Amino acid sequence: MVTDINARAGRNIPLALTVGLSLLGLVIASLSWNRMFFAILVSIAMIPAVWELSRAFALKSILIDPYTSAIASVSIVMSSWFWGLSGLAIAAGISIPVLLVIRLRSGVTSFVQDVTATLFTLLYLPIPAGFAILLAHPDNGRARVMAFIAAVALSDTGGLIAGVLFGKHRIAPTISPKKSLEGVVGSLVLAIGGAGTLYMIWLDRPFWQGAVLAVVTVITATCGDLIESALKRDLGVKDMGALLPGHGGILDRLDSLLLTAPFAYILISHFVGL
Repeated sequence: MVTDINARAGRNIPLALTVGLSLLGLVIASLSWNRMFFAILVSIAMIPAVWELSRAFALKSILIDPYTSAIASVSIVMSSWFWGLSGLAIAAGISIPVLLVIRLRSGVTSFVQDVTATLFTLLYLPIPAGFAILLAHPDNGRARVMAFIAAVALSDTGGLIAGVLFGKHRIAPTISPKKSLEGVVGSLVLAIGGAGTLYMIWLDRPFWQGAVLAVVTVITATCGDLIESALKRDLGVKDMGALLPGHGGILDRLDSLLLTAPFAYILISHFVGL
């Protein structure tokens, strides 16, 4: 029974659940102790994420400097904490030309290819992660971040359960064969019901606002999964790493969170205020 479920899900479910809950506990602890530690935690996560992406790119002879890209990523995330949205924009604006100039040292061969991958790295990792940090800024930042994470987690969980039990109609078979229409419906049901309720409790706002956040999250989280799958298929890797047992690499866990973060920031800021 468990073996069959693991096979249909494409992962070791008990192990993935254990690791996932441990990561959630770490995030909650960082938010509860001091929200700056959440920013530090996200910054630390950027380092192996950049490393995983650089190794995957290297399989296709696409080269990015993991050291300078990691430094830029940490700078963008921490600038988001200390100086808000302007800090995120300024750090990203400085990092981009600096990384392009650094790439000049390696000559003109594959220059466009490599700098495009470098820019993609910043757009894919620290810039959206910076929006998650912006969510933590206000006095009720812990509740905002938890509402965002809950929406993504419940979307992923609903999609996994419904997909394993009922999945038949594939929505993108050439990109992610296990992603089904039934899974998306499961994501909507659990995210709207669960995340909508938690949003109402944690942020003391109407249920419908949480439901809107949930629907947008299902769309962005699903797209995030598909983008990650397309990236892995193009680069010829099954997982981006092996740091998180049952999940793969850091990037395999962050994909839906990263794409959702900017939209969650916009929606929650609009509904609750900056």
